[in-house]
Amino acid sequence: MSASLATVSYIGATILFILSLGGLSNQETSRRGNLYGMVGMALAVAATVFGPQVTMAGVPWIIGAMVVGGAIGLTAARKVQMTQMPELVALMHSMVGMAAVLVGYATYVDPEATKGFEGAAHTIHAMEIYIGIFIGAVTFSGSVIAFGKLSGRIGGKPMLLPGRHWMNLAGLLAVIYFGRLFLQAETLQDGMLPLFVMSAIALLFGIHMVMARKSSVVWLAGSATM
Repeated sequence: MSASLATVSYIGATILFILSLGGLSNQETSRRGNLYGMVGMALAVAATVFGPQVTMAGVPWIIGAMVVGGAIGLTAARKVQMTQMPELVALMHSMVGMAAVLVGYATYVDPEATKGFEGAAHTIHAMEIYIGIFIGAVTFSGSVIAFGKLSGRIGGKPMLLPGRHWMNLAGLLAVIYFGRLFLQAETLQDGMLPLFVMSAIALLFGIHMVMARKSSVVWLAGSATM
């Protein structure tokens, strides 16, 4: 598969994912939304496996990961009760967030992924990596805490720290500051430190935001994504 065809496939998958989210917002269209999501994911996986960035040596690893993930998903679908779905969704969201973090780091350290990017294109690409890792880290830690609250492993009472809004503001300013250092980094080693610091702040962000919510609010959020 050529690079242009893979790009078109990714765009098509993105459109299907958006349609999927729209369908899942309503019970009457949820089946269609699920179908859009499955087709979109199949298209994205095919574009990745047969795309120009994956060699034949990497195909067995991808197939193995798909088999393991599919087996876990099938087992969970058969055994998990409907009342446990919100916490299962939270756990799945945490895996999505961690995947985004790992993909972001892998993209940054892979010289082939940034090959050909210069000037403004390189800056935009670096911003995508930075923001993607930030969102992924917040999603991961927040979803883990949400899973703990929904499953009863963490108390449902909100944890309201004194000066929490100022703490959030300080964390956000720190993320922006280290983002500037990351964009100005001339070498891989110079950029890794800002990424590590931002990732740690993002993980704390996710924990703090969900810990400050009641279990009932977390349950409603988890139910809305089903």
